[in-house]
Amino acid sequence: MAFGSLLKPEAVKVVMSVTSKKRLLQELGDLVHGAYGVHAGLVTEALMAREALGPTGVGHGVALPHARLDGIDEVMGVFVLLDKPIDFDAVDRQPVDIAFGLFAPEEAGVEHLKALALVSRTLRDASVCSKLRANPDASTLYAILNESKPAKAA
Repeated sequence: MAFGSLLKPEAVKVVMSVTSKKRLLQELGDLVHGAYGVHAGLVTEALMAREALGPTGVGHGVALPHARLDGIDEVMGVFVLLDKPIDFDAVDRQPVDIAFGLFAPEEAGVEHLKALALVSRTLRDASVCSKLRANPDASTLYAILNESKPAKAA
């Protein structure tokens, strides 16, 4: 699995002026709507429900909000780079400025897990995150994500 199969160029955005976790989740919903045509409210609601189970801030300024959605037929992603980090209740209590939203069909099994593992491995790479943070241009961010070669899982 490669990022190209998860992420469209129009699903990558640099976001200014987000000041809360809820607002970031709404931005992700809007981005999914714009890139894939899925109802933004449905996406935001699913992300909020998932966050209620436990925060998806994985540390080092990275969040991986994800949810299963009714009415989609493939795994899809969106990427947001924030101009200013926000509190996201991350496991290391550090603010988040990189968020990759991942969405899978309700009945998705192993494909969802493979996609989540790919995104997680890639965004655990400090050099990838440094490149992302240094390039606040959506097309450059898309290229960085597609060129990255995550290490194999241990």
